Amino acid sequence: MKRIKWNSPVILWFVLICGLVLCLNIFTNGYTNSTFFSIYKSSYTNPLFYIRLLGHVLGHANLEHYLNNMMMILLVGPLLEEKYGSKKLITIMVVVAIVTGLVHIFLNGNSALLGASGIVFAFILLASTTGRRKDNEIPFTLILVAILYIGGQIYEGIFTKDTISQLTHIIGGLIGAGYGLILKTK
Repeated sequence: MKRIKWNSPVILWFVLICGLVLCLNIFTNGYTNSTFFSIYKSSYTNPLFYIRLLGHVLGHANLEHYLNNMMMILLVGPLLEEKYGSKKLITIMVVVAIVTGLVHIFLNGNSALLGASGIVFAFILLASTTGRRKDNEIPFTLILVAILYIGGQIYEGIFTKDTISQLTHIIGGLIGAGYGLILKTK
């Protein structure tokens, strides 16, 4: 008889926590997202600023936003967690949260940023480096994925007017690619 295994603790806990945050946001009619789970320009002396700096990747605007991000994280994340280990994956997620949050504040701080799409793009680009055998190799898959995903985000950022932060996607992707080129597997 087969049994269910909690196979990817970091990814599964992240998806679960993001789901709970979404439920809280719905229950509080948006209060929790605006208070804890979105980043925007505020005083650096406010302790909530630092909670938001990390917490903005846990908040999602609605169920569709949550499902789109979590589907990609659930597809790619367990493979990355198995290959690189939980600690390295957590490090990447925290770095993406901090860097994308700070860049957003400096460039567009009058609007709020929330969601895990920077992590999604980091994972996509990180996954495209997994075929690397030697430190001096750059996988061609990385080049193609970077052109398609990052190039697509640059195009959309220039020619599309929407509420999606293409810059967050680009930064997340660059962080994932960078880690993929320097990390050793576990």
